[in-house]
Amino acid sequence: MSSSILAEMESLPLQRQQLKSVVALTGAGISAESGVPTFRGVGGLWSRYRPEELATPQAFAANPKLVWEWYLYRRQLIAQANPNPGHFALAELERLLGSNFTLITQNVDNLHQRAGSRKVVELHGSIFANRCAKCFQRFSDDVLDFESLPPICPHCQGAIRPDVVWFGESLNIATIEDAFSLSRQATLFLAIGTSAVVHPAASLPLAARENGAFLIEINPEATPISADAQAALRYSSALALPLLLEKIQRIQQLS
Repeated sequence: MSSSILAEMESLPLQRQQLKSVVALTGAGISAESGVPTFRGVGGLWSRYRPEELATPQAFAANPKLVWEWYLYRRQLIAQANPNPGHFALAELERLLGSNFTLITQNVDNLHQRAGSRKVVELHGSIFANRCAKCFQRFSDDVLDFESLPPICPHCQGAIRPDVVWFGESLNIATIEDAFSLSRQATLFLAIGTSAVVHPAASLPLAARENGAFLIEINPEATPISADAQAALRYSSALALPLLLEKIQRIQQLS
C-alpha cells in the first residue's frame, strides 16, 4: 500500500464532533470498482443503442419489450458483480455510527444493500424494483410474469416498468428533499466516486459545505466540487474508505 495515502489519511483533521452527523454520497465510481459497467456501448446488440434512447418514458411507451430486454440484460450483469471493500466499509460505518450516519446513492445496483447497508437513500431508484406505469404501485419480481414483456400490473392491467428515474424524469420530491435536509445538517460529508455533474445530486456536497460540514472527496479524478472540498483523496474508494473507517474507529475509541 502506498505510504502517501496513509500519510494523507493520518493528516486528515477529523475530530469527534465532526462525527455527529455523517452523510456519504456515492456515484458510479464505487460501482465501477466492482465491475459494474456504465452500459454505454456495452455488449453486442446493445452497442447499437445509447442509454438516452432506451432509458426514457418515450422509449418505454414506444417499445416496452425492447426496454425490458435491455434492463433484464443489465440486471444479469449487475447480479454477477460483488460489493467491494468500499461498499463494506460504508456498511461498517453505518454500524459504528448508527443514526448519526446516512448513505445517499445515485446508483441503482443494490450493491450497498448487499454489503450490509440498511439505511440507504436511493436517489435514482433500484434496477431490481418494479412499478406500474399507470397506477404507480410497486411489485416484487415474484408476483410478476416476465415470460411476456412488459409484465402486466395485476391491479390495473397497466404496463410494469423498472422503478428507476429515467432521462427526462424528475427525482421523487420527498426523496430529494430528504437528501438535501440531511446534507444541510451534516457535520462531515463524504463525496465518493461521483462525477458531481448530475444535478440535483451534485448540489448535495455543496449544500453540506455551505452549512459548515467538513467535505471530503474520494475520487481518482478531479470534479467540479474539488475546489470546495477541504480534503480530496485521489484514490479509489475501495482503497480509501477502509482506511477512513479505521481512522474514524480510532477517533471513537480515543474520545
